[in-house]
Amino acid sequence: MDDHNHTKCCTHCSHSHNNENKSITFIRIFLSAILFISGYFISNNLSFVIFLTAYAICGYDVIYRAIKNIFKGKIFDENFLMGLATIGAIGIKEYPEAVMVMILYQIGESFQDYAVEKSRKSISELMNIRPDYANIEKDGKLIKVNPTKVAIGSIITVTTGEKIPIDGTVISGKAILDTSAITGESIPKKIEIGDNAISGCINLDGLLKIKTQKAFGEATVSKILKLVETAGEKKAKTEKFITKFAKYYTPIVVISALFLAFIPPILIKGTEFSDWISRALTFLVISCPCALVISVPLGFFAGIAGASKRGILIKGSSFIETLSKPDTIVFDKTGTLTKGIFKVTSIKPENISKEELLEICAYAENYSSHPISQSIKEAYGKSIDINKIQEVKEISGKGIIANIENKIVLIGNNKLLDEFNIKFNKIDTAETYVYTAINGVYAGYIIISDEIKEDAASAILELKKLARQIIMLSGDNKDSTENTAKRLGIDKNYSQLLPENKVEKLEEIINEKRDNKSVIFVGDGINDAPVLTRADAGIAMGALGSDAAIEAADIVIMDDKPSKIPEAVKISKKTLYIIKENIIFAIGIKILFLLLGALGFMTMWGAVFADVGVALIAITNSLRALRI
Repeated sequence: MDDHNHTKCCTHCSHSHNNENKSITFIRIFLSAILFISGYFISNNLSFVIFLTAYAICGYDVIYRAIKNIFKGKIFDENFLMGLATIGAIGIKEYPEAVMVMILYQIGESFQDYAVEKSRKSISELMNIRPDYANIEKDGKLIKVNPTKVAIGSIITVTTGEKIPIDGTVISGKAILDTSAITGESIPKKIEIGDNAISGCINLDGLLKIKTQKAFGEATVSKILKLVETAGEKKAKTEKFITKFAKYYTPIVVISALFLAFIPPILIKGTEFSDWISRALTFLVISCPCALVISVPLGFFAGIAGASKRGILIKGSSFIETLSKPDTIVFDKTGTLTKGIFKVTSIKPENISKEELLEICAYAENYSSHPISQSIKEAYGKSIDINKIQEVKEISGKGIIANIENKIVLIGNNKLLDEFNIKFNKIDTAETYVYTAINGVYAGYIIISDEIKEDAASAILELKKLARQIIMLSGDNKDSTENTAKRLGIDKNYSQLLPENKVEKLEEIINEKRDNKSVIFVGDGINDAPVLTRADAGIAMGALGSDAAIEAADIVIMDDKPSKIPEAVKISKKTLYIIKENIIFAIGIKILFLLLGALGFMTMWGAVFADVGVALIAITNSLRALRI
């Protein structure tokens, strides 16, 4: 979290050390403590000066900020409470108490800052993936240039130990990459000619020449950093509640302190004003809401940071809340639960040869980037003469119409052939298949197989313990979809859905969910952008390097593992549990100590210990979310 976001989280609890050198802060505390002790060994007339000097050294910044905030209209903050309480203590000649309040307060703030910095460090480690330079070859030498100056289509060189600065395709060399900063995966990945190279990964062994596909600002590493940096902007309901709570809570306790100072001495005979003013000042010190307004946003941020270490990027604290209470988890099939790596396993021609059917399908699919299209072109294995392709039109959810050497070719599912009244025999198989027609005549079909991911079954099993039901929505044929659902133990499945049909079906699922629960959609982030956006929380799976995924999804899984979904839900549940612990603990202790202070059973020194102690316990508890 940058300083701006940190300030937003702590509107009501200023931190005295954000812009100060830590050693100077230590010296201030040390000098004040020495003067505080000296004040007890000096005559009464001089001790006043000593204590006041100690107070000024340790508390000048608190008083300064309180005055500055009053002029800005921000009266009821922690600085105001501490300043009013300690100046009041000086007014009733309780000099040692005033000094010790400030010393303890500054020590507490130092510990709080340390806790916040520890949380920030997790994100700082992620920020280390930002590349500082790119190598461009010029006159036979490698020159380091700013990555922002590298144009799309440039050739960059990445040597051993360097980070890949910009997304691109390997055109020369092979290497072993450390992808852990991006995917959370500890096992190195091999990369060679033709493979996609993702920015932020480290070249462990080898020399790569990469042709850039994007500008630096659009590269995966830049998008990830931007996503994490802005994660604190989307606040959860719990976080908004705390901000609202503090807004009303602080003026209420100040007014209560005024009543406590002046009403009892008027109503109760024989009581001293100084006694009740002292209680009111103690009441003010106890009332500081620092434990809540720091620990709650810090807890959310620690949860986001902890998830990012595992390759799970959550775009804001609001999505942690949504993830923590799943009613229904809805999956896309291809590329999400299956590998999306298709292979042609059978070619069944009608009135033409296998070679002719495969060739014409490869030509028709030439301009498509769909995994099925890629598998057909890979099976064809020959160069394609694009001059033979006159026209290509893709029909979403159905297939492709192409003009190949003046032959009108239809290639797609049964809906496409039905639309053009082509007579054919429907296939009864659980595998994926594409039908083909040439000039209005059925020409056969190709069967394509897709493998289920290794951890998909275990992921579904874990999710069934966390959610009421698991549903799969697929554009694939009924047999293939049902076969996958049966093998994985999915509760319900719907097949042959166009993108708009998926949104309609998701709307039905959302309308049937339980109150205060959420519907989560998991897709590949490219074809499922509308559903990812419509769900209460959209999770992009297998989205490494996908612009559409990072833009549309609320949570991005930076590798291709379904097992990260139950992990994300568990992280969210644990984070919310920790935050609720803090809220109950902080409010409960505050109420107890406020009552004790009002009844005179709490000194100002005890009040400071209580305030600082509660804050430190709550903040330390929040940091547990980093280690989930």
